[in-house]
Amino acid sequence: MPTSADPPALPVVAPQGDLDADTIGALTAELEAAVAECGGVILDASGITFSDSSFLRLMLTTHQRVDLRIAAPSPVVARMFQLVCVEDVLRLFPTVQAARAGAPGP
Repeated sequence: MPTSADPPALPVVAPQGDLDADTIGALTAELEAAVAECGGVILDASGITFSDSSFLRLMLTTHQRVDLRIAAPSPVVARMFQLVCVEDVLRLFPTVQAARAGAPGP
């Protein structure tokens, strides 16, 4: 049972589908709301089917400001992170549960 000294659990935001310049606004607003409430957020990236540089920019700027944990990146997201060499910069986790625990994956 959490005590009053325990920090609040980070909320999970789980976008689905394509994330590009036309659709990134909704995710930005959802992340901002979660961060305002808890100071950090877990992004469940398993349902992302396409992402472009606007998504990458959002991840990097969010990471610089708050505790951003990216869980279960879809193959599309993982490939983008690998192509631009940020997989060692961002906090990536194999599952949402691992992100909650703060235990990075291999």
